[in-house]
Amino acid sequence: MGLLGWIVVGALAGWIASMIVGKNHKMGLLANIVVGVIGAFIGGFIVNLIGGDGITGFNLWSILVATGGAVVLLTLINMVRK
Repeated sequence: MGLLGWIVVGALAGWIASMIVGKNHKMGLLANIVVGVIGAFIGGFIVNLIGGDGITGFNLWSILVATGGAVVLLTLINMVRK
């Protein structure tokens, strides 16, 4: 997956995760992309630990994995800030 693919998956995953966690009104496009890309790495790591395939390209599975990782990231950030 190329750079543009990572940006699109990151933006979608970060946006969905920010809505799930309730931080959508505080995050902009760049923050969503960063959270989504970092979330993709976290989600891919977690899925690989349990024996699945992580990020496999630009598809629904990759967006779900990245969203799950982004939710974990935002939850951890919220726990540290409180």
